[in-house]
Amino acid sequence: MEKFILLNPENAIKEEVENWPTRSSARAVVFDDNGQIPLLHVQQHHYFKLPGGGVDEGETIEDALIRECLEEIGCNIIIEHHLGIIEEYRKIFTLHQISHCFLAKIIGNKGLPAFTDFEQEKDFSLIWCSLDEAQNLLSTCKPNDKEGREYIVPRDLAILSKAKEMLEAD
Repeated sequence: MEKFILLNPENAIKEEVENWPTRSSARAVVFDDNGQIPLLHVQQHHYFKLPGGGVDEGETIEDALIRECLEEIGCNIIIEHHLGIIEEYRKIFTLHQISHCFLAKIIGNKGLPAFTDFEQEKDFSLIWCSLDEAQNLLSTCKPNDKEGREYIVPRDLAILSKAKEMLEAD
């Protein structure tokens, strides 16, 4: 698996992170039949993010992504390409996170998201846009929290760039 970015904006050092728990997650750039991709708008914190989330115990990375997309964007997906991984050292949570990143497409009809209580509290909403529009939204948003500003937006911009690079190479 190719690591294409390391996020460590708080400059965690090796001695700090060696006892931190590792969280695996799965994220994707998911295309519909019209070339649109979903973004989750975290309205409370003024940023956008790609669908995906943590891998539950006993779940494969791919199964986690399929579950997360069904929950967050209301769609079944098929995974087409593995883009690589992003590694994050989140000092604010004393957490080492590894995000497995994919390209996927929707299969079947679009449904409605089933946001968790946490996502509802953060006032999540779902939008569909082009890949270029998604890059623009993420690059111009102004997150009002550290997690969005230093981790989620840079991570998801890197995923979008990697997806675009792969699509242009095909």
